[in-house]
Amino acid sequence: MCETENNEVKLTRSEAREQAFMLLFSKSFDDEPLEETIEDNAEMFRGGVCGYAQAVVSGMEVKGEEVDAELSKYLKKGWTLKRISKSSLAILRLAAYEILYLDSVPDGVAVNEAVELAKKYTIDESGFVNGILGSLVRAKEAEK
Repeated sequence: MCETENNEVKLTRSEAREQAFMLLFSKSFDDEPLEETIEDNAEMFRGGVCGYAQAVVSGMEVKGEEVDAELSKYLKKGWTLKRISKSSLAILRLAAYEILYLDSVPDGVAVNEAVELAKKYTIDESGFVNGILGSLVRAKEAEK
């Protein structure tokens, strides 16, 4: 469970992950500081922004370039991240961050949750999201 700061609302990890996706998606439209993005979007969530979502978005602020470089390795030749829809890119970034930096989240869970978000928030891009993340997970496991 993920609790909000005032402990009034308890969220499942899936709900917290969805908040993180929404914040990353919102952040993709402007260059405002992270704190402003969280503050601007807090009203959208019953009970405010969950700590897990804040932590993931903060982590992406720090590791975003590394995450993007990693994702870029698995795109088709000639493709760039700019060619991916903002919703799919936010989902990919969220899941890749979890896969690369959060040992508490099993890789399979991160991929499955990303595919579910893609089914909900994109138009037929869940297979694309699954393919990119599957390649990332296989490469990560090959390095071990």
